[in-house]
Amino acid sequence: MCGVVSNRAGVMDWLTEPFDLAFQQRALAGGMLAAVASSIVGTWVVIRGMTFLGDALVHGVVPGIALALLLDFNLFIGAALAAAVMIGGINLVHRQTVFSEDTGIGLLFVGMLGLGVILISKTASYTVSLTALLFGDALGVTNGDIGLLAGLVALVVVTSLVFYRAFLVLAFNEQKAQLLGLKPALANAALLALVTLAIIGSAQTIGTLLVFGLIVGPPATAALLVRRVPLIMLTGALIGIVSVAVGLIISFHANTSGSATMAVVPIVVFFVALSVSSRRGRPAPRPAANRAE
Repeated sequence: MCGVVSNRAGVMDWLTEPFDLAFQQRALAGGMLAAVASSIVGTWVVIRGMTFLGDALVHGVVPGIALALLLDFNLFIGAALAAAVMIGGINLVHRQTVFSEDTGIGLLFVGMLGLGVILISKTASYTVSLTALLFGDALGVTNGDIGLLAGLVALVVVTSLVFYRAFLVLAFNEQKAQLLGLKPALANAALLALVTLAIIGSAQTIGTLLVFGLIVGPPATAALLVRRVPLIMLTGALIGIVSVAVGLIISFHANTSGSATMAVVPIVVFFVALSVSSRRGRPAPRPAANRAE
């Protein structure tokens, strides 16, 4: 009996030890808030099939953030300008050529990332700045970052509620959204803005390149388990929160990058869920419009 109690105590110590330090607690709080915001936004990215565009935006905002760091102005402004240039360039290629949007996305995907690295290379602390920008610094999260992420979560929740019907109809039938007077262009712009905000808000915690693991992984896994859009958001947020905690525990004991480990865990969880679903003979479900209300 004493051995069982001792083993349980050992397991609890193993799980809680990483969070004895204040900077680990801040990393946990920041990561969980980033996971909630990313999962809510990511739900729309997944059900609309916007993963390639979303991934391109992850790279597309890099030069804006780099320019903001270089010239010392607000990161959100820099990211917003870069995202606007990215989206404008994609639309220009699509309108002025016979190529699909994927061509413009592919071109600007690499071009914007390369430009960002060039701009960062002009800074004195090139290696440190590049690493922190692209791959995050979970253990460097401050109370200010946590406050910013809390505000981001509130904004994402409110915007998703306000645009819920427009986002939902747009995800399944853009023409119907237009006929219903739901202003799909405005809804699309709002969604892209939310994706951009989720990327920038999570840059310190996860990194601009790794944050897509939290944007896509948890809601994609949730979509294997549930069908209704609100449940996908809720389940995805819970998966994201658990992934962050598990990632930090693993990174602490294995001495790996906290940001990278947090980003990898939800991807592993997705493939585990997919494997279980496949063995049960259940095809991966797509959220149904008639069940999403």
